[in-house]
Amino acid sequence: METRFLMGKVNPGGYEAMLNLEKYVISTSLDKKLKELIKIRASQVNGCAYCIDMHTKDARKMGETEQRIYALNGWRETPFFSPEERAVLALTESITLVADSHVPDEVYREVAEHFEEKQIAEIIMQIVTINAWNRIGVSTRLMPE
Repeated sequence: METRFLMGKVNPGGYEAMLNLEKYVISTSLDKKLKELIKIRASQVNGCAYCIDMHTKDARKMGETEQRIYALNGWRETPFFSPEERAVLALTESITLVADSHVPDEVYREVAEHFEEKQIAEIIMQIVTINAWNRIGVSTRLMPE
């Protein structure tokens, strides 16, 4: 497979807008490892090879374990994730698959048990941002290096 085109070269204004959104989510108060788990899981669901490659590498640099990265596809079936992380992973999947799930109340309630409203807003913005990046990566066939 070959990359179709590089968004930043073809549409620099749109790409710059995405970079500004990324700068915002980087600045939020969320734990950096949790942000990477969100990015990896959404990218797995969306099948974005470029983002999976990038964010698994970033997570390892932050000290995330190989075991947890490998088990992320089956997070419901493992003991490796905290209740807070499980709630965020469920929300990540639900928002990523919003047309199917419509983000059920029970998924939101679970997140609300562990996070304040401002944190939930930051989590949602992180999920929205990685989903946008995934859609750029998949539609342009962006290839890992």
